[in-house]
Amino acid sequence: MAERSVEVSALPAEVREQLAELDLELSEGDITQKGYEKKRAKLLTPYIIQTQHLAPPPQYDGQDPGPSSAAAASNASSSSSSSRHRRTHRQHRSSGTRDERYRSDIHTEAVQAALAKHKEEKMALPMPTKRRSTYVQSPIDNCTPPDSSSSSDDEGGVSGGSGEQQQSPDSWMNSSIHGSSTSSSSASSTMSHGESRPPQAPQPQSQHQLPPQQPPPPHSHSQPSALAEAFAHARIEPPGGALGPDGAPHAQARSRGSRVDLPSNVVVRGMSRGQSRSSMMETADVRRVGKGVPVSSRVSTKIQQLLNTLKRPKRPPLSEFFMDDQEEIVEVPRPDPNTPKPEGRQIIPVKGEPLGVVSNWPPALQAALARWGATQGKSPALTALDITGKPLYTLTYGKLWSRSVKLAYTLLNKLGTKNEQILKPGDRVALVYPNSDPGMFWVAFYGCLLAEVIPVPIEVPLSRKDAGSSQVGFLLGSCGVSLALTCEICLKGLPKTPTGEILQFKGWPRLKWVITDSKYLTKPSKDWQPHIPTANTDTAYIEYKASKEGTVMGVAVSKVAMLTHCQALTQACNYCEGETLVNVLDFKKDMGLWHGVLTSVMNRIHTISVPYAVMKACPLSWVQRVHIHKARVALVKCRDLHWAMMAHREQRDITLASLRMLIVADGANPWSVSSCDAFLNVFQAHGLKPEVICPCATSPEAMTVAIRRPGVPGAPLPARAILSMTGLSHGVIRVNTEDKNSALTVQDVGHVMPGALMCIVKPDGPPMLCKTDEIGEIVVNSRAGGNMYYGLSGVTKNTFEVIPVNASGAPIGEIPFVRSGLLGFVGPGSLIFVVGKNEGLLTVSGRRHNADDLVATALAVEPVKTVYRGRIAVFSVTVFYDERIVIVAEQRPDASEEDSFQWMSRVLQAIDSIHQVGLYCLALVPANTLPKTPLGGIHISETKQLFLEGSLHPCNILMCPHTCVTNMPKPRQKQPVGVGPASIMVGNLVAGKRIAQAAGRDLGMIEDQDLVRKLCMWPTMMHQFLTEALQWRAQTDPDHVLYVLLNAKGVAVCTATCVQLHKRAEKIAAALMERSGINTGENVVLLYPPGIDLIAAFYGCLYAGCIPVTVRPPHPQNLSATLPTVRMIIDVSKAACILTTQVLMKILRSKEAAVSVNIKTWPIIIDTDDLPRKRPPTIYKPPSAEMIAYLDFSVSTTGMLTGVKISHAAVSALCRSIKLQCELYSSRQIAICLDPYCGLGFVLWCLASVYSGHQSILIPPLELESSLSLWLSTLSQYRIRDTFCSYSVMELCTKGLGGQTEILKTRGLNLSCVRSCVVVAEERPRLALTQSFSKLFKDLGLSSRAVSTAFGSRVNLAICLQGTTGPDPSTVYVDMKSLRHDRVRLVERGAPQSLPLMESGTILPGVRVIIVNPETRGPLGDSHLGEIWVNSPHTATGYYTIYGEESLQADHFNTKLSFGDPQTFWARTGYLGFVKRTELTDSSGDRHDALFVVGSLDETLELRGLRYHPIDIETSVCRAHRGIGESAVFTWTNLLVVVSELCGSEQDALDLVPLITNVVLEEHHLIVGVVVIVDPGVIPINSRGEKQRMHLRDSFLADQLDPIYVAYNM
Repeated sequence: MAERSVEVSALPAEVREQLAELDLELSEGDITQKGYEKKRAKLLTPYIIQTQHLAPPPQYDGQDPGPSSAAAASNASSSSSSSRHRRTHRQHRSSGTRDERYRSDIHTEAVQAALAKHKEEKMALPMPTKRRSTYVQSPIDNCTPPDSSSSSDDEGGVSGGSGEQQQSPDSWMNSSIHGSSTSSSSASSTMSHGESRPPQAPQPQSQHQLPPQQPPPPHSHSQPSALAEAFAHARIEPPGGALGPDGAPHAQARSRGSRVDLPSNVVVRGMSRGQSRSSMMETADVRRVGKGVPVSSRVSTKIQQLLNTLKRPKRPPLSEFFMDDQEEIVEVPRPDPNTPKPEGRQIIPVKGEPLGVVSNWPPALQAALARWGATQGKSPALTALDITGKPLYTLTYGKLWSRSVKLAYTLLNKLGTKNEQILKPGDRVALVYPNSDPGMFWVAFYGCLLAEVIPVPIEVPLSRKDAGSSQVGFLLGSCGVSLALTCEICLKGLPKTPTGEILQFKGWPRLKWVITDSKYLTKPSKDWQPHIPTANTDTAYIEYKASKEGTVMGVAVSKVAMLTHCQALTQACNYCEGETLVNVLDFKKDMGLWHGVLTSVMNRIHTISVPYAVMKACPLSWVQRVHIHKARVALVKCRDLHWAMMAHREQRDITLASLRMLIVADGANPWSVSSCDAFLNVFQAHGLKPEVICPCATSPEAMTVAIRRPGVPGAPLPARAILSMTGLSHGVIRVNTEDKNSALTVQDVGHVMPGALMCIVKPDGPPMLCKTDEIGEIVVNSRAGGNMYYGLSGVTKNTFEVIPVNASGAPIGEIPFVRSGLLGFVGPGSLIFVVGKNEGLLTVSGRRHNADDLVATALAVEPVKTVYRGRIAVFSVTVFYDERIVIVAEQRPDASEEDSFQWMSRVLQAIDSIHQVGLYCLALVPANTLPKTPLGGIHISETKQLFLEGSLHPCNILMCPHTCVTNMPKPRQKQPVGVGPASIMVGNLVAGKRIAQAAGRDLGMIEDQDLVRKLCMWPTMMHQFLTEALQWRAQTDPDHVLYVLLNAKGVAVCTATCVQLHKRAEKIAAALMERSGINTGENVVLLYPPGIDLIAAFYGCLYAGCIPVTVRPPHPQNLSATLPTVRMIIDVSKAACILTTQVLMKILRSKEAAVSVNIKTWPIIIDTDDLPRKRPPTIYKPPSAEMIAYLDFSVSTTGMLTGVKISHAAVSALCRSIKLQCELYSSRQIAICLDPYCGLGFVLWCLASVYSGHQSILIPPLELESSLSLWLSTLSQYRIRDTFCSYSVMELCTKGLGGQTEILKTRGLNLSCVRSCVVVAEERPRLALTQSFSKLFKDLGLSSRAVSTAFGSRVNLAICLQGTTGPDPSTVYVDMKSLRHDRVRLVERGAPQSLPLMESGTILPGVRVIIVNPETRGPLGDSHLGEIWVNSPHTATGYYTIYGEESLQADHFNTKLSFGDPQTFWARTGYLGFVKRTELTDSSGDRHDALFVVGSLDETLELRGLRYHPIDIETSVCRAHRGIGESAVFTWTNLLVVVSELCGSEQDALDLVPLITNVVLEEHHLIVGVVVIVDPGVIPINSRGEKQRMHLRDSFLADQLDPIYVAYNM
């Protein structure tokens, strides 16, 4: 490794030339590896820098040194490639994986060069965070921290010496990267993945003490910092403020930026600005996060890294494109003017030599067998080997003939009863034989030909769940197979049912199994002879073929095609009678069948069949067979060459001199060239002649397309084509000159087959002839090819009956060609070159890439320690109008997280450099979990299927949507508003659009005293206060029951009549008035569980002249999370006293409470359980109705605690409005299942009954947890017409009782009485939930029209409420693309990108709403989305604040339009919505205006200049996979973060990452930056069932979520 330290570019020119010559000699095979190393070392010795004084890399606990052996070599120049290859071979021998078919020295070198290029500008990729328990592949101690050897090639760093051994895994998991700045100030956060940091303080290195091989410090002028350049292109500002000259933040800037600033405009209403809003949470856990999050936390460093990686400018500079409103289509970038275009003339079809006429050619293949069976009976036809590679038996031509005749006779005469014949000539029969038993297969195949039934060879099914087994079923079905031939051993091995019958495989037709062993066959009578007709166009056999999508189809080959193909192969390969052939290929299909079973019998060749299993056990077995039998021909694949080469040291005395042809079946694979060269290199010494290597190109449809003829000894070998990868991706042949890293070397596959005509056509669209320098699909016309997909006439036409057309579109002739599925071109001398297959073609942004090429590049990134070479799948998935490339590989069990992540990040860079294409996803799965094909390869289409349905279960995943999704619409530029709101309004009027406003009916006053008495209502004119209402009711109707409280069993545990409630309120008022220190107008906190005590305490406060503040009591089991919120409301409201129960008083003073809050500073606590019966001296009457009646405190979904002041006038106006809307009278009953602490829930629970006199049945929502059906059975039992609930209650019932409707029905539950069930909420109606609730309980009599929603906000507790009189709530479908632009465009149901929205209930009497542009404050037309402003007598008076922030208050409560109606005062709800005039009529006979709430303005995400509502993204995410229970999204520094709760097992966690990314990209045109998978219940939800996204965000940034997995999408 000495030459590592030599900078080749610094060597004298003549030395460089000599080195280059040496490299050339090695690549051409003119010098051995050993000689090359010797000569090279000799040349370099004088220039080597002595590096002995460097410390050796530390070894961890006697383990092997992590990725050193692979990684140390990985960035070396070609200088060290030699030692690398030897080392790799040794490792491969020991690990037992010899599948290096993709090995290419040139390619590996190119990859290393590409990675070296990335080395300077490398931005770190943040490593995903994984919960340790999830995938215990290796104990934590074994995870190799990134040791110095990997740094030596990644950053050129030097190890930190001995301190590293005690390093904890977290310290290296959390290391973040900014660039290799070596100044000590930034050492803490500029740790790179490669460097390991000892736990002690980093040793400051001064500038001149740079370790050797490190790039000069960023400040020096020799090299502009890659980071500075990255920042120059950055779109995302780093949160660190000032940047130093090198692009890294200054030291002082970093110390400031080490806390993430939360947006400064967030104000906690009801408290000082200084306090944190993140602790305002309701019942979820309250965490005090200072002004932000320390950057040392794992999450924020990760995100900072992620932002840094995203600052790299995107690869293709796209013409960004965006079309407004109607058709926002993603545009393919405009063609790059530098794209290479084909310039040659149109290709002329290439003709093979004529098919020779041979005099004694048999009329059919069976005739040849009959002839050899009769005349050369003793001649060997087939030798089969046992598992050790020794000959097991030899089948002679005589035996083969007699057994085949016996089988033919049995098939035609001995199946079924005497008179009925089960098989008729032309029927299809499946052949199911293992690869280890060629003899039985030969007999079966020829037996079928003689019986004139059509054999369909398939693989032996091993289990019911075989990869692709249902597709094989499709093949058998399309071929109409009902009978399967097999041998006894195979039949015994097939999976059986418990009764011993053969299992019915998934998707297979019913099969009858027939055993073909000799002892079961019947000898035909003397006079019976098989019928051998001359070959005709009837089908002879069907060969199966799997398409790119995984469909298995049968290619039918006619008798004449089979015969002609044998003839063409005989002529091309010059087969002679009596030769010996060694076949390593699968004899059931393709080359193995054509050469090893059919052509060999035609020419009386002796075939030695080497099964795959033998090759695995003894890779040299085929070479030994060639040596022992002096074989003339061998049929192999590249992997067999490779395996033999690996093992050749075990056998010295073998010779391959007898071979005249070594046919390489996958010679068309671009990576075969290096296998062939390497094999020749090793075995030339064993007599192998260079001219015998014959690559060929084949496909199931066209059969053999081309094959290289055996060469004349001494003739020059054919030339190679060195093509530019970029040219290839554009479908053009360009000889690579400039960048040798992105070159592809391909060898020819010889000439066209005898008797065939071939041309090249465009692979997609009409079959237009290509130009001479264009890559296209090879199409062949020949008598020796398949003639159809059996039973599939539609697909057949496009493949088997293609007539090429010229540039003008005119057909070039009459004769049909067959598409071969091979992509290639015709080179000089009519040699055919193949560069890929149609099924491995990935078309990304109009450029074509070959899956095999990508596999090769990935494997050239030394994966020795990380993945298995042969187990890698590359495919593309269509996401957001383009194909995206996915690579899935199997990870070795001993690979550490760090190794895998390193390997993955480097594969990304290599593919990016060499192929200029971004990878979308790279996934590693545990060993042996990918679906396999029968011969051990990876089943690509099945893998893709698993990936798309989320059942792949990766153990590591890396998504890179930011780099590869380049067709995003251009971000919307908000136009500066040059046009005033007035002009907009006039514009709307001219366009015929109404101003978007709506109003409820009038809140009329009742004057008629008779009516008052009749309806038992209290006179509104006389009494403005609820206290008066209660006193009036206690006098006029004392025994009328106002409240009934139910427990979990549905039993009324407490009731309150008008007089009881009045008396209890008096007791409490007296207690309050007696206490000194509690004055009129002071705030009193009511801390009660939901019940009648709370109501009594509320009226008690009003009687005493105090202002009640209802607060949800702390949860006894979760004091640490819930008590701080209680404490905060008490502090913020400056409460003088707390009214509560005995139990809660004990809790407030308990030791447990002392842990969370200071219990010594509580205000006065009064226990109202056992108060003396006293009456207050007077009942307080406020001097004016504008005085505050109570304070309503609530935590908004953005985590903001806000208290609003509700005046007495607002209370009575609101109660009156609800009374009118719901037609509430004293004779009515309503059931309430809501939390009574804030908003409309409190109003309905405590106020409405006292005002309207109706009876309220109170059901505390907590009781439903122990008795799910409590609410519904109450509705049924009391025959309730109107009920109010929350979304949480509805969800509980839907999820918990959905499956029990039958049981409830038998219990007599009947909901037909319910005419309105209103969900009380402050959010967009949850349509899916209300609809599923209606559907589920329809069987119990629930009317589909009953369920509706209410809407309120902080500024106005009730704006809409579906009453009894208004029209049914309407549902509309709006276009989501328009909605993001704040426009409303109605579309039909089921339209793509449509979003269903339900009206939020009828607007309450006395309420007016208008839709306003939140920026300009001008009214909007009704096709616009804007903020809902409300004007009503029950609007709150203002926020309750300590320092009275009047400006904020005025803005939200008393604001005026900038134009239109500048007199009216409006309150801003903070919600976005729109108004639509419907076809329905309201009670006054006018057309009904419906209000649709879309979402909270504070919650919306501004991304790419568009407005997104979190709920829409979350709905999409929840649909992505069955394992996602709930999800929440938020943004952090321009990144979209998705948090999803995983319901399934933890092994599904990583499956969710690509699916979530896909669905958000597809449906919302957004790239997800971070995906966080957490346990169920982690997403905090408040009492109203709303997600607390801001809390979640704070917890995430503070790293308190304990996620299962965090993926940082690159």
